Amino acid sequence: MNTQEFPELSCYLLPGHTETPADAIQEARRAEELGLGRVWLSERFDVKDAGVICAAALSVTERLQVATAATNLHTRHPMVLATMCSSLHYLSGGRFTLGLARGVAIRNELMGLDGVNNARMVDGLDILRTLWSGGKVMGYDGPMGRLPYLSPGDWLDADIPVYFVGFGAKSLGFAGQHFDGVHLHTFITPRGLQRARAAVEEGAHAGGREPGKVRICTVMATLLEPTREDHLRKRVARMATYMQAPNYAEMLVALNEWDPKVLEEFRAHPAVTSMAGGIDSVATLEQLEEIEKLIPEEWLSAAAVGSAGECAARLAQELEDGADEVCIHGSTPDEFAPVLDAYRALRD
Repeated sequence: MNTQEFPELSCYLLPGHTETPADAIQEARRAEELGLGRVWLSERFDVKDAGVICAAALSVTERLQVATAATNLHTRHPMVLATMCSSLHYLSGGRFTLGLARGVAIRNELMGLDGVNNARMVDGLDILRTLWSGGKVMGYDGPMGRLPYLSPGDWLDADIPVYFVGFGAKSLGFAGQHFDGVHLHTFITPRGLQRARAAVEEGAHAGGREPGKVRICTVMATLLEPTREDHLRKRVARMATYMQAPNYAEMLVALNEWDPKVLEEFRAHPAVTSMAGGIDSVATLEQLEEIEKLIPEEWLSAAAVGSAGECAARLAQELEDGADEVCIHGSTPDEFAPVLDAYRALRD
């Protein structure tokens, strides 16, 4: 049972790009000390392997929940993925949650991987849950590939929650039918959150499930009294990197009902086309100053920014608007600790 003071609040480990993955150890410890309910890890294919970082975080905490947001269904063999998750589950006494995303289309292509459609996702979930419960997969030949015989041991009984990590309208409806929860995205507006919840609940209803049982976690970029550099690197650079990704920002624009022409003009601008990589990883401050002019303030305003009280009020408002959990992004636990003090006073 989660006995943390703020089970409705969580944060990312190693938010954004990192070259020092060991920071996750202290960040997890600090998140538990501050009373957060959970930490999430966004896997990257450099030094942020999901199994390694989650194991480190779980091994140095006692009550904190640890989750991926996200890893992918198709970057590990299903037996390997099932083993990673059941290992984390038993290592921690049931404190692990698996968050799955389809993967970015261009990265799938560059890695030589097929995309993950709904049929593959449904079969993958069924295979994972079968293996976690001690069952066997025999003679399977379908969207997940050819799996003659998978058997982890009939003693296993791991009830591992699985969240869908994404925000496309159709995907949210699909998630409502098959997943235990949904982990959304940074920079979703209050109206976007309402539309996301409606899509999840509609999907749950269509799947014969109780809509209220599918939990929704939103992601809130949180910058306490940011410096100019903080604003550029943690707010502008993050949004700009999302806008770079083909077929990714389109979903965010659609959910928030923003003007798609802004996105087209952003991607065509020389300040963006000249980038040799993700903007949050390679852009200089001078380049970010130029890129900021291409992004409407409205797009950047879907965040918690300002004093501790202002940030706390924004987190509380997100819960009132329909979120079951809010994940604090863009700041480490030490950086946002004063926000929790203000949130406690506001909540109490």
